[in-house]
Amino acid sequence: MRHLNCTSSTSRYSSVSRPKEFDLEARWSRARAKSKKLRIGLVGFGSFGQFLAKRLVLRGHTVMAYNAKEDYRKEAAALGVQYFSDADDFCEERPEVVMLCTSILSTQKVVESLPMQRLRRSTLIMDVLSVKRFPKMMLLKALPEDFDLICTHPMFGLASGGGSWAGLNFMYEKVRLKAGEPERKRRMDNLLQIFVDEGCSMVEMSCEEHDRQAASTQFVTHTVGRMLGAMNLQSTSINTKGYEALLQLVNQTNSLSFDLYYGLFLYNEHAVDDLESMEEAFEGVKKQLFGQLHDIARQQIFPDSMLKAERDNNISTEDDLKNSGP
Repeated sequence: MRHLNCTSSTSRYSSVSRPKEFDLEARWSRARAKSKKLRIGLVGFGSFGQFLAKRLVLRGHTVMAYNAKEDYRKEAAALGVQYFSDADDFCEERPEVVMLCTSILSTQKVVESLPMQRLRRSTLIMDVLSVKRFPKMMLLKALPEDFDLICTHPMFGLASGGGSWAGLNFMYEKVRLKAGEPERKRRMDNLLQIFVDEGCSMVEMSCEEHDRQAASTQFVTHTVGRMLGAMNLQSTSINTKGYEALLQLVNQTNSLSFDLYYGLFLYNEHAVDDLESMEEAFEGVKKQLFGQLHDIARQQIFPDSMLKAERDNNISTEDDLKNSGP
């Protein structure tokens, strides 16, 4: 007679009935904890998203991307990036880090459309916008409280960082990092380490201070570049180094979308002050030029000899009147 081993049967049944999905996820989490490689999801896969993706893939990270409108499937495949056109499918991949690579003007709408409930509760959100106080406030309000948040601004792009990122500024603020969970700290450290390893100059500062300084640097730079671009400056056969630098500035700023420039203006509260300062400075220089021109023109029309003769005549006339008496 064949005897059944009930203990063995029960053990086999327990193993089979346990949700494999959670077992795999737990093993995956333990494996990732030992590695510095991250699962990174890019939201927005335009030129800057692709620019970042290329470096991330070369660094050995697993990269996936979601874009709602344009189809960048071919570009993603060429870079070794898993591509999604559906937000639910993207979030169900549960990336550890979600990088927001959208335009300034579209970011809030995109964030509000993401099915956050499909992401891990410990997801780290990172933005790369050129303004910082606006996304910081918006994301703190829109994201679940369990999500970690880091606001960053890579101070470079395709033109300045197409070759190497060495020495280029990377600004960041660790806005929210849940305490008591070493895995979260490890993940944020590993994320920042990507840019350290690329040679970036790491600048930790508040989003508010970034916007104060950026208005006097980035916004002014873009404004000057667009003003000169509107003048339709052309290269000549006798360019000076200074003029070539201006042409380069025109090319860099005008190759970027107007939406980016408008976003720098609209979402940085200091931009208006700097724009007014530029107008006042221009008027001051203009006034100085025309003031000196007026003095030169007056000198040509009324030379010193003529003015001296006129003064002498006035003195003589006054003397005659005094001597003539009442």
